[in-house]
Amino acid sequence: MLKKMMEQAAAKMLQHALNQLESCVEPSCFGDPLAERTRWNPLKSGGTNFRTHKLVSTQPDRMEFRITAGMLLFASIFLLVGVGSAVGAFLSTEPLWGLGLFGLIFLLIGGGMLYFSSKPVVFDKRKGFFWKGRKSPDDVADLGSCKDCVRLGEIHALQIVAEQLKGDSSSYFSYELNLVLKDASRVNVVDHGSKEKIREDAAEMAAFLGKPLWDAAEPEDVRRGHAGQDDGGNP
Repeated sequence: MLKKMMEQAAAKMLQHALNQLESCVEPSCFGDPLAERTRWNPLKSGGTNFRTHKLVSTQPDRMEFRITAGMLLFASIFLLVGVGSAVGAFLSTEPLWGLGLFGLIFLLIGGGMLYFSSKPVVFDKRKGFFWKGRKSPDDVADLGSCKDCVRLGEIHALQIVAEQLKGDSSSYFSYELNLVLKDASRVNVVDHGSKEKIREDAAEMAAFLGKPLWDAAEPEDVRRGHAGQDDGGNP
């Protein structure tokens, strides 16, 4: 009972922090009426304290976010622990069901992380679409059923928002790059812990698409009217 109460209290504190984070953003600083209709809270809960994806230009008219070596290593650690535990349980002269189950859990976690984090995230001007997944729009019969598939012409702006996450003994920020559509709805692109790199990738993607970048990685700067700039004045 006490544990449940503590978890509920922690969840309320986190939600309060997120609401405060959104209230720090002053959308009028972006000089766009749609920015004032757009939500500035995190779109996707959770995140990491390191960079999980990087932007890569694969063709002149195509860019993709791909998994980083750091994310690959992180997932591989779970896989190696799982394999080692499973092999140890199998080779043991006595049944070690607990060790085998432990290994299976780590295998599933590592495999799941690797599978989902390596999912293609693509901007293709030739096809005219953004999509996340292993199926391109050409392979989908009903585009309306694909929530992570957007026509590039529907994109109005790119948005960066920050989310503070709490661990067992520390807290950190994770940063979302989202697409803002013409109806003010949003679609998540990537979410990781490197503010510098997500800003660099977002600026490059905004130039590629010819769309504005609404940078609220530091909401206090946006509230003071310095949207889209860091302390050095770089976008």
